[in-house]
Amino acid sequence: MFFKSKQGKEKILTLYNQKLDKLNIDYSEKLIETNFGVTNIIITGDTKNPPLLLIHGTGGCAPLILESFPNLSSKYCVYAVDVLAQPNKSAENRLDMKSLDYGKWITELIETLKLTEVTLVGFSFGGFIALKTLEFKETHIKKAYVISPVYIVNGNPLKGLFKMFIPLKKFIKTNNDTYLKKVINVLFSEADDFAIQFMGTTFQNCNMDFSPLPVISKQSANNIKTPITIIAAEKDILFPGKKMIKRAKRIFLSLNEIVLLEGSKHVPSNGNFKKIEDLIIGKN
Repeated sequence: MFFKSKQGKEKILTLYNQKLDKLNIDYSEKLIETNFGVTNIIITGDTKNPPLLLIHGTGGCAPLILESFPNLSSKYCVYAVDVLAQPNKSAENRLDMKSLDYGKWITELIETLKLTEVTLVGFSFGGFIALKTLEFKETHIKKAYVISPVYIVNGNPLKGLFKMFIPLKKFIKTNNDTYLKKVINVLFSEADDFAIQFMGTTFQNCNMDFSPLPVISKQSANNIKTPITIIAAEKDILFPGKKMIKRAKRIFLSLNEIVLLEGSKHVPSNGNFKKIEDLIIGKN
């Protein structure tokens, strides 16, 4: 199971609902039965607007990614997905990263919702899920934006081990905030108190997946026809921006645009999230 205990799950869902309430938005929640597990989706914006599927990263949830993109619902009907086996309201089923299961899951959601011409936006592990969706079936997707995505390149494993994974393991073992702050400092360009609290609660109460992250093959990337915009973070030690851009240019034939967030760590600053939002909305 993803959650270590019922009490731990309750702690996380309390924080989840606090964040959702503080967004102060009009929304509806929809639970969708899929072959991969029940999936919770938060829907905001006019349903007459073009659909946008918003997918958060590891250790995240729909309210947190909605907070990063508060204005997307002005142009789109936003469907913010609670990713399976993450600290949220969806099922605890962890899918096989080496297979196309994540792509099959998202495609099933899109088809159940009867969406077409979808704009797909994925951050971090959500970027991986977006790319898996394009690999599996891209006919429903109009364009895709992937931000600091998993699946294109990986960073130096030793640097990741010493700067992030060892402090993370120590935090899980000791619950000492000193180690948590080290992890947050590596991941976030800037982090507010809630983000630190949510991540700390997640690390302590969830079984995290530390298995190796796959990388998309050149052939699979070549086969994607959907226009893709890649937003890479220069100082991302997990998925280094310049390394990512170099490989992306070689393997994605449908590459529409590349943005390098200079000086940014894995999780962009609020200012950079605003720039990304403007790009998606189409503001110059």
